[in-house]
Amino acid sequence: MPSSRSDEEKRQTLVTLRRVRDRIDREYASPLDVEALARGSNMSGRHLSREFKRVFGESPYSYLMTRRIERAMALLRRGDLSVTEVCFEVGFSSLGTFSTRFSELVGKSPSAYAAEDADAVVGIPSCLAKQVTRPIRQRSESMR
Repeated sequence: MPSSRSDEEKRQTLVTLRRVRDRIDREYASPLDVEALARGSNMSGRHLSREFKRVFGESPYSYLMTRRIERAMALLRRGDLSVTEVCFEVGFSSLGTFSTRFSELVGKSPSAYAAEDADAVVGIPSCLAKQVTRPIRQRSESMR
């Protein structure tokens, strides 16, 4: 009988983690931190980070940064906002941090991306464009 309780706890943890991920997807432009996410999920920040990474393969912070950069890429391709406007639109409060994170995930600066990749998804349905342009976190040599 102990295994069924354990299974129920595991299921509940997965449900909670999916809710946290959904909240990040919805509120990516809001000021979010692990402690705020943890309070909403009745977990400690450390436990949330550990479980989130175990289940989704990256920390909540990393997932949030990926969502913000993904949205920034779409806005830069659209071409009607400056890099600074995009930075603040997706929830960054510092242009320097935005540029650094963008370059880490995309491999080029936001302004270079806007100049070079504006037409990258012309004619591709948006559901496919999102998959093709999703930023992939670059791993350092020590992590491979």
